[in-house]
Amino acid sequence: MDFKESKPIYMQIVDRICGEILTEVYKAEERIPSVREYAANLEVNANTVVRSYDFLQNKDIIFNKRGIGYFVSDGAAQKILQMRREMFMKEQLNEFFDEIDILKIPIEEIVELYNKRNK
Repeated sequence: MDFKESKPIYMQIVDRICGEILTEVYKAEERIPSVREYAANLEVNANTVVRSYDFLQNKDIIFNKRGIGYFVSDGAAQKILQMRREMFMKEQLNEFFDEIDILKIPIEEIVELYNKRNK
């Protein structure tokens, strides 16, 4: 995995796991790789993966069965979608609006392009 400097590695791992859940690489109630397995696969420190798993566990996306491993929570995909929507609305959408204001692009043009894209 190629990591970007603009975002903490543990959050990039969170994004990856969330993407894997959304694409059903890992389904609800299924076990995900152990911290060591995931760390070895990505060639990162296990503590970084622990931090990612802790974040996901705090968001109720995964849960730990002591002695067995981590599993995908029921409804995890819906929680991920909600979390991503909120982040998009707070961060990226504001930047997008700022940019179209600076470039003086009329919203009608954006809507037209959006509608063409979805046909």
